[in-house]
Amino acid sequence: MNSWDQFLTEEDRAIVARGRFGRRMGFGQRPAVVVIDAQRYMVGEDGADAQWPSSCGATGRRAVKEISRIVSAAQEANVPCFFTLFELCRSGNDMGVYRQKRDLLQSEHWCLAGSFGAQLVPELKPGPADIVFSKKKPSGFHGTPLLGYLVERQIDTVIIVGGATSNCIRATVFDAASYNLRAIVPQEAVFDRIPISHAISLFDMDRQFADVVSIEQTLNYFRALNAPTRNQTEIAENHEKQTVRTGL
Repeated sequence: MNSWDQFLTEEDRAIVARGRFGRRMGFGQRPAVVVIDAQRYMVGEDGADAQWPSSCGATGRRAVKEISRIVSAAQEANVPCFFTLFELCRSGNDMGVYRQKRDLLQSEHWCLAGSFGAQLVPELKPGPADIVFSKKKPSGFHGTPLLGYLVERQIDTVIIVGGATSNCIRATVFDAASYNLRAIVPQEAVFDRIPISHAISLFDMDRQFADVVSIEQTLNYFRALNAPTRNQTEIAENHEKQTVRTGL
C-alpha cells in the first residue's frame, strides 16, 4: 500500500487508469544520487523540535537513516553523490520572493549561512568523489552547477532523496524530468512536515515524472551495479522488468 492510496477515490483511480499514467521508467545505466537539503535545521533534535522552526521531526530523522544507507551503497558502487545545502544570507537579501511567503528567521537552528542549522546532518559523510554545493531555490538544479556535473558524467538516472517532499524534492524531480533524466524517488528516504503533503506529492511525482520505489529496490540496483560480472545494459533491463508498479 502506498502512502497516497488512502486519499484517492474510485473516480481518481479511474482517471489515472484511463489516462494510462504511472508507467515505470526503471533505472538507467549511469546513476547519481542527489541528496536534497539533508541539514540539521530540516530534522531538528529528538525531544527539542520546538526549538527548530523548520524541523520535520521524527519523520525526518527516520528518513536520514535510510538516506545514509543509500549514500553508503552508492559510494561502494562508485556512484557519484551530490549534496545540496539550502542557505540564506543573514540579511535575507538573497531570499527573493520567498520572503513574501515566509519570515526571515534569525535563529541558529534555521538555514542561515554559517549557522549550526545549515550544516549537513552528521550521519551523512560525503566521499572524496562527492560534491557539496549550496542552492537558493527549491530545485537542486536552479542556479546551481548540478546539471553540468551530470552531463559531464553522462548520467541518465538521478536517485533523489532528502526533503521536503512537497517542496525541494518535488521541484528537483520536475526539473530532472524536464532535462530528460530518469528520476527515481525511494519513498522511505524522503520526508516532509505534513503527512498529506508528503503523500500527495509522491502520488503526483509517481503519476507523471518519476518512479517512486522502495529503498530495497534501490539498494538491490546498487548491489547489481557493484557485481563485476554483470554488464550495465543487462542490469537496467532486469530492474525495469522486476520493478512493480507503485502507482495504481
